[in-house]
Amino acid sequence: MTLTHASSELESKPPTAGVPQGGDVLAWGNDCLTLHILHGEHMAPRLLAIGHVQLSLPDLEGLRRSALPIVEIALAGDGRHGTAGKRHVDGAAAQRLRLIEVRESETGGIARLCLLARDPETGLEATVYYELAPGSSVLRSWTELRAGASAVGLEYVSSLVLSGLGRSRDWEEGMGLWQAANPWSGEFRWRRASLAERGLYNVGMVEYEQVGSKNRIALTSTGAWSTAEHLPMGILEDLATGAMLAWQVEHNGAWHYELGDRYNDLYLAVSGPTAAEHQWALTLQPGEAFTTVPAAVAVVPAGGIDAVTAELTAYRRRIRRPHTDNVELPVIYNDFLNGLMSDPTTAKERPLIAAASALGVEVFCIDAGWYDDENGGWWDSVGEWEPSVTRFPDGGLAGLIAEIRAAGMKPGLWLEPEVVGARSRIAEQLPAEAFFVRRGRRVKEWGRYQLDLRHPAARSHLDGVVDRLMADFDLAYLKLDYNVDIGAGTDLNGATGAGLLEHNRAYLECVSAVMDRHPGLTVEGCAAGGSRTDGASGAVFPIQSLTDQQDFVKTPPISAAAPLAITPEQSGVWASVDGSMGDEQLAFSIASALLSRVHLGGRIDTLSPGQLGVIRAGLDAYKALRADISSSVPTFPLGLPGWRDKWIAQGARLGERTLAVVVHRRGGEEQQSIDLPAWLGEHPSVTVAYPPWGAADAVVIPAVAGATTAGAATLNVTLVEENSARLILLHA
Repeated sequence: MTLTHASSELESKPPTAGVPQGGDVLAWGNDCLTLHILHGEHMAPRLLAIGHVQLSLPDLEGLRRSALPIVEIALAGDGRHGTAGKRHVDGAAAQRLRLIEVRESETGGIARLCLLARDPETGLEATVYYELAPGSSVLRSWTELRAGASAVGLEYVSSLVLSGLGRSRDWEEGMGLWQAANPWSGEFRWRRASLAERGLYNVGMVEYEQVGSKNRIALTSTGAWSTAEHLPMGILEDLATGAMLAWQVEHNGAWHYELGDRYNDLYLAVSGPTAAEHQWALTLQPGEAFTTVPAAVAVVPAGGIDAVTAELTAYRRRIRRPHTDNVELPVIYNDFLNGLMSDPTTAKERPLIAAASALGVEVFCIDAGWYDDENGGWWDSVGEWEPSVTRFPDGGLAGLIAEIRAAGMKPGLWLEPEVVGARSRIAEQLPAEAFFVRRGRRVKEWGRYQLDLRHPAARSHLDGVVDRLMADFDLAYLKLDYNVDIGAGTDLNGATGAGLLEHNRAYLECVSAVMDRHPGLTVEGCAAGGSRTDGASGAVFPIQSLTDQQDFVKTPPISAAAPLAITPEQSGVWASVDGSMGDEQLAFSIASALLSRVHLGGRIDTLSPGQLGVIRAGLDAYKALRADISSSVPTFPLGLPGWRDKWIAQGARLGERTLAVVVHRRGGEEQQSIDLPAWLGEHPSVTVAYPPWGAADAVVIPAVAGATTAGAATLNVTLVEENSARLILLHA
């Protein structure tokens, strides 16, 4: 890492017409990215540009007018400069900041730049942190604010601010914005549109000394489900060059980002909760500090979505908590989806245990209902987490778990730790302050109360439950679910949104502590399927649920698009099967999970011996390749999938070979051609690794003149039967 003063000879002068004059430019970065930071006596420090080349002074001069401070801050009663409306930029406090210290450090090979700035009017100090790893094009950023001698009221603080993103005046049509809707059971729905199509236009007011349109493209998530409507991500694409800038908010609760225009340029501001969008506010007393949620941005000059995914995948692997599960990738059977559906009993589980053992399953997880004595009261009586005395005769739940072990599998249980049912005794035993409260009333959602893990009693209860289950059953696996969205938060001991933020952080700390106390335990993160598929959860949970989708035909667009949001080895993909399905459909369902994590589901006890053979062959193929999944580089051979696409392909590069799961979702004899990457050469070998009968369905056509990619071959896949799939292995 290098920190240089690119323009120390320039004189810092008071701004003219709002444009910073003079000043120094600091250049800092690694072998991939360079940050250019302008600062001076009469200006707030500003991040002029971030990119793959170090810019010259003439290039940087053109960015002065649109450059924003390194952090945006809104203080109660303080206001903004130069922009009206709803945007979170041009805060008065941010404009008053002056750089007072620059620090560099390195830990574990990760370089960090700390920029300390102070507001002379309030005494507020802001420390902006930037982190880069060698060879990485992903910058991580967050901010710490500390009050000086006077208290300050915070209403907004950014995690990341970037400007200079749209240097061309035709950005409204020349730039595309990728965003991902993330509906329940239809997750990871990416779509690109021009900025004009998303409502952001160059209205021409800069020529009249105005800032611009004063508009923005904003995406916000409210409540406790971080990804219930959209992923906390975005990608800005230069449609002429293909260069991309991708970002993610790393928080398991409320977040916001906005893209807007200033002085014929574009800015991006990323944050956690805000006063305007989330009822978040915080008063810092003298000396008190607040740290924002982190954000990360990947800058990719070429290579498109595949290159962005490769950078983000490597970054996510680097920042997450290490766990053996991400290396071993055991096959998991869970009895919920299209199986027992929260109605487990000893009699129902035994045939599933036998079938799972015969298939080579390694972890058997009993899902919801194991604590329910009422045959249907499992929803609003949760919280005590004591095994049912009626569902498991012949030794109780402990006896059933012993049968799982005797069948050669490790046992797991489902738990929904953050909620307490309104009919549970725990709802009255814990103090009122241990639950979410708004306007003096305990918050209830769908028959459940929300624990507030900031409170010692709530944390003690949850820790006690987990430790008791571990002591009683010696579990290898816990699935932690969360099936209600409790809303804006709790106003007990502070503003509503601030209470939710602190609880969210306490929850992840609690999960980390559980795995510290029980190092052999794998904890799955789940929230109504994929409603918490965020970067903060991904940095803690070794495996996460992607969806609750029950139709195996609708799973491929979810599983194939997931690698842009989460690493493959953390992606729990349902492979739901039963005896009513044909062999092609069984293979289709299994194939959708083969480049990720297999969550086998459904009534596997209804499979015939021949059908068991089809499933076992798929799991054997998975076990043969899984050692490489945790280092694989995801690819999208047919681009990001659409929800109703007939053909879907998910790829993974494994060193000198590549794998592709190719899915056909319509009937009739059809063929799909896929351009192969040039590094495979003109004559790569091709093998259909699964199913066993698919050997003749994939053929490589050598490269020909005029091919889309110079020197690249083409893969032709022919699938006749409706809803069929192939796992294809290609060698250079």
